[in-house]
Amino acid sequence: MESVSKIENEECRAAIQDLIEHPLLGNEVAVPSKQPKTPGQKAMRKTFKGTAHLANLLPTGSVLAFQILSPAFTHQGQCRSAVSRATTLGLLACCAASCFLLCFTDSCRDHRGKVRYGIATFGGLWIIDGSSADAVIAAEEAAKYRLRAVDFVHALASLLVFAAVAAFDQNVVKCFCPLPSEEAKELLVAVPVAVGVVCSLFFVAFPSRRHGIGFPLSRH
Repeated sequence: MESVSKIENEECRAAIQDLIEHPLLGNEVAVPSKQPKTPGQKAMRKTFKGTAHLANLLPTGSVLAFQILSPAFTHQGQCRSAVSRATTLGLLACCAASCFLLCFTDSCRDHRGKVRYGIATFGGLWIIDGSSADAVIAAEEAAKYRLRAVDFVHALASLLVFAAVAAFDQNVVKCFCPLPSEEAKELLVAVPVAVGVVCSLFFVAFPSRRHGIGFPLSRH
């Protein structure tokens, strides 16, 4: 009986060892191979990705605020007094400064996983949306967000885009140049369009990885 039991135990161990070395085919998960993308699919993917970067970099919030406030500040382009011109210049300056400065904002996650906003500096990311200890991130993590030369180019391009939008606004044109010549009219139409197209192409070709105020990281 003992010999029979030993034989059975050896057979069980051999069966288990064989099962470990050669698992059942049903337990294997078939991983589909990655299908190569066609040139058309690659071009479409780059186009959508570039459009996302473009939406991130264009001064949409500042332009929207300017479009809403411009008719009221300029009195529908009349600018009846020097005060109207001064307030319109102030509006233009504030919106332009907003376009420029927002290009230097960024967001990151702290050690609790919460999204924090900050300003990019030469030393790293300066958190501005909280002063508690929870808002502090590691120094090596903050250093990843330090300012680069391309950030200043993006800020300048964003400023030029806003200037093109402002020059294309009829209320602003009528306020500061009520009777433009034919050459001035042609320039006011052609130059803003050219500036917008060139800056948009630049944004697509050299996208920014920052997620500033208005375009933060996802919380998930």
